[in-house]
Amino acid sequence: MTFSILAAATAAAKPASTRPAAATNPIEDIRLWWDSSIAWVNSHWLQIGIAIAAGLAIYFLLSMLRGFALKRAQATPGEFTLTHIVGRVIHKTKSFVLAIVAVRLVAGYAQPPAVIMQIIQLVFTVAVVLQVAIWAREVILGLIQRRASDGHNETLANAMGIIRLLISVALFAIAAIVILDNMGVNVTGLVAGLGIGGIAIGLAAQGIFSDLFASLSIIFDRPFRVGETIKYDTSTATVERIGLKSTRLRSINGELLVVSNTNLLAKEITNFAHLHRRRVTFAIGVIYQTSPAMLRELPALLEEQVRAAGHEFIRSSFVTFGPSSLDFELLFDVYSEDFDVVTAARTEVGIRLFEAMEKAGYEFAYPTQTTFTAAPDGTMIMPFAESPKPKAAAAKAAKPS
Repeated sequence: MTFSILAAATAAAKPASTRPAAATNPIEDIRLWWDSSIAWVNSHWLQIGIAIAAGLAIYFLLSMLRGFALKRAQATPGEFTLTHIVGRVIHKTKSFVLAIVAVRLVAGYAQPPAVIMQIIQLVFTVAVVLQVAIWAREVILGLIQRRASDGHNETLANAMGIIRLLISVALFAIAAIVILDNMGVNVTGLVAGLGIGGIAIGLAAQGIFSDLFASLSIIFDRPFRVGETIKYDTSTATVERIGLKSTRLRSINGELLVVSNTNLLAKEITNFAHLHRRRVTFAIGVIYQTSPAMLRELPALLEEQVRAAGHEFIRSSFVTFGPSSLDFELLFDVYSEDFDVVTAARTEVGIRLFEAMEKAGYEFAYPTQTTFTAAPDGTMIMPFAESPKPKAAAAKAAKPS
């Protein structure tokens, strides 16, 4: 292909009367290209010298700008910040790319032959496209690490190798297609082949990629983190490790639960670590012998004890007539993420309520049953409370007339 380009450009540069009928000999093509290049140098030596000087000046200027930007980016404290990502991108800028950019900017002034201009344009396209792919890779990887930088995520460190490989393959495949397209190659079949191959690989490794992307979703979306207590399906457990394929949970009974990341995200998850407050509920039952006045005063007594303990009172109210008790409900909030603090507060409030209600004369109800025995004629058989009327009739019958 190179020889064909050289021959075509040399033939285009020569007058029509001196063009050969057909240049098919590679050695003849090289000789013609060399002769035209010598003629160009002899006739444009001043422009070439000025272009070389200008190109060197542009190259050193671009190098100075790259060094200055890199120092500014590296001087900024903090890792995985936007400035740090910019510094990584600048650091990956190749000196060869700066040189070819400088050459491309001054090439038109020297008026080189068409074949040399085509070579410069081809090298410039290849260098810039590959450099853009490298920049894009660094930006994407930097944003991924920045998003999951909290807590020194072990899963991300394990997955970065695979993520880097996948991103690199995708970006450089696109870069190769762009380069071939600029060279005049028909890339339609290549794109179709890559698409079919990608679909085949995706279907073959569907389960692996499903768990991998679920793992990345956990890392980036952060529904939970290592060390937090969650409720998954019917299990309550603490997250021990988030892997590429599965997550390990330690249940409250001590068992180790290994759940695939895909199944884990398919169920509803309750995260107890982000509770800034927890609601505590007490069900209180008093006996039916409690007077109506005491029943009306009970909600205020419950509220007073909750506020005295320093917690937020929500409500206290009568709920229902139970089988053995008059049932009340008390709700209050404890502002703490630590479950040990919540249990201590619940204990303190419960003891306060017991003391206050006992002091006020309330009696707690407990399940009771009363059994009555009847004779065949329906009359009650002892033990039962004896009616006062039979006692009066028996006393009257015992008096002498």
